[in-house]
Amino acid sequence: MLKQLSKKGLSVAMVSILMLGVFSACGTKTEPAPNNSAAGGDKTATTGDKKPADQPAKTEEITGTVTASGSSALLPLVKAAADEFMKKNPKVTINPTAGGSGTGLKNVADGTSDIGNSDIEAGPEYKDKGLVDHIVAVAPFAIIVNKDVTIDNLTKAQAADIFSGKITNWKEVGGKDQKITIVHRPDSSGSRALVKKIVLDGKDFTKDGVTQESSGAMATTVGQTTGAIGYVDTPYVNDTLKALKFEGVAFSKDAIKDGKYPLYGIEHMYTKGEAKGAAKAFIDYIMSPEFQDKKVEELKFLPANLLKK
Repeated sequence: MLKQLSKKGLSVAMVSILMLGVFSACGTKTEPAPNNSAAGGDKTATTGDKKPADQPAKTEEITGTVTASGSSALLPLVKAAADEFMKKNPKVTINPTAGGSGTGLKNVADGTSDIGNSDIEAGPEYKDKGLVDHIVAVAPFAIIVNKDVTIDNLTKAQAADIFSGKITNWKEVGGKDQKITIVHRPDSSGSRALVKKIVLDGKDFTKDGVTQESSGAMATTVGQTTGAIGYVDTPYVNDTLKALKFEGVAFSKDAIKDGKYPLYGIEHMYTKGEAKGAAKAFIDYIMSPEFQDKKVEELKFLPANLLKK
């Protein structure tokens, strides 16, 4: 009897121990398995509510051919800008040519050029042609003479009398006894129109002298001709020439900005309607701080915003 009770007590005790283990197990907190998605594991179960990271918009590649004709004064800037732009955009071709401001305006109005370059504003004859003006630079101009001419300055009155044919010898303005040879630009030239307006107050040039089709040819002819005088924008002034002071003032950025030197042109690039495609991208590049602040003065022009108050 005692033996049976002992066995029964032992059984009860073991059952109690087993039950205690079960209860203990039920009270233990089990940590969830780590989510491997944060470490680059399987993400299929965790990305359902997440949006993919924003992707940068693709820049559309610029392509096409742009023709730009007109002002030979502006040509050095346009050529330099074209070279830089084509390096950055190898699928674009820019074809800059001269011919004079009048030619550039006519070409863009007729649709034979994408851009018309001009030293002067488009006249009233272009009022209804839909031309849009893009001012891209200021170009200082200089009255130039052959280096054998001994004077260094001309007043406005003296320059007007020379270009109109009233004065024909350098001794009349303080130089040596030497015949004056005038080198002109053609009627289509913006440079000619600029000098006619500023120096001659709209009066006509003399018909005596020789005419050259471009600023480069003008500079070369004056440099090679004894007693010669002409006019170019300053990128064309070189060691074969002498740039005269005008009313006692030499051309400079500060002199133009301060209103002391009036011989300069506002350089325009006209499009027929708003610029589009590669033509717009090219003009935008010329107007960008990258080009205006770093390149324009290196090319002996001045920034487009120089005269803005």
